[in-house]
Amino acid sequence: MDLQRIKYFLALAEQLHYWKTAEKVNITQSALTRQIQSLENELGLQLFERNKRNVKLTPAGKFLKEKWEVELSELEYIHQFAKQIHLGERGTITIAHPDSISASIMPDILAKITQAFPQLQIKLVQVLYENQLDFLKNYKIDLAITRDITSEQGIKSKKIYSDHLALVVPLAHSFKRFEDLSTESLKAQKFILPTKDEGSSYSEIIQALFKSYDFVPDVFLHSEFGSTIIALVRKGLGIAILPDSYMHHQSPDLRFIPLPFKTDILINWRADDHNPVLANILKLVFGD
Repeated sequence: MDLQRIKYFLALAEQLHYWKTAEKVNITQSALTRQIQSLENELGLQLFERNKRNVKLTPAGKFLKEKWEVELSELEYIHQFAKQIHLGERGTITIAHPDSISASIMPDILAKITQAFPQLQIKLVQVLYENQLDFLKNYKIDLAITRDITSEQGIKSKKIYSDHLALVVPLAHSFKRFEDLSTESLKAQKFILPTKDEGSSYSEIIQALFKSYDFVPDVFLHSEFGSTIIALVRKGLGIAILPDSYMHHQSPDLRFIPLPFKTDILINWRADDHNPVLANILKLVFGD
């Protein structure tokens, strides 16, 4: 069924005047008459009662007017929705990110996205290091924000930010500043560290710190979750090495001592992914 003919019918059903309707929809009166007759022939019923003075809807015409007005509004909404999806303005995107940036750069990134694309649905997840690439390649996530460099085929990666490592200690601890750190003083400490993942460039940076002081740390506990590590340090169970972005979290009773070791934050995505939503977000984040 020709959608345009239905629109002509609804316009005439509103005006109940051929000449005025033809002028409104920008066609000739004879062309409008042919369109209405074609629609009636296609439906096998009469839509209007006509005489020289009046045009009025038949009962069947009244019924279709009521139904088609609703259906047409819904159809136009669906078309608009589909167009927004095509343009990357609507849809859903799943972003994996480390806990460390939850209160530092992540709110700024999300604010940019929601301001530019208010109809977009965003799903935030945290994924273990060893699962990130698998989740990305299998479309379980669309973007992986990570501290690890990847050379995986089919995955693109770009740096968006850098911060530094920090030694995290309770406020009452004897370490007050960087100059208080020495091989001997560090050897005497119990450490609570992020899980050491094989092949992780972030883990290698932490190990490089220990090598610079020429000692092997006494590690009390490993955890994937920085928030857990912070809670254990606050409890006095040890000290930790974490990104200084954790300072943006609510961390009372803790001291962050900056360390001269930088850690980059990168965004990874599928190289062959042509999702317009993804393209819009990457353009927004990188400012390209």
